[in-house]
Amino acid sequence: MDAQAVAARIAPVGKDCVEGKPCAAATAVAAAAATPAPAAAAATRTPEQLVQQVCSGCHGAGVMGAPKIGNKADWAPRIAKGMPTLLDHALHGFNNKMPPRGTCTTCTDDEIKGAIQYMISKSS
Repeated sequence: MDAQAVAARIAPVGKDCVEGKPCAAATAVAAAAATPAPAAAAATRTPEQLVQQVCSGCHGAGVMGAPKIGNKADWAPRIAKGMPTLLDHALHGFNNKMPPRGTCTTCTDDEIKGAIQYMISKSS
């Protein structure tokens, strides 16, 4: 995993821009997020691989309040909301903290669901 990939995954999902002034940083982040990943990255990944490669960047350390993998207290209130809510938040983003698809533009809905289930299994 290279430093640029890590930086892109943990970059803020939003930026305040002032009308009439350029907001180049937000444009650069959006362009980077829209850049397709190499075909090899789109290959089917196991939930554990996906969590290690993508999710652990935030969920390993609790970045911006992300529930830490393995921490029952962090996950309990989220698990209580049910898988449909967890999946919706993972796919579409939540509270300007959880970026849509966890920034994994090549991940399928099923891969993301599997990653959530994997993190829950390690945290409940």
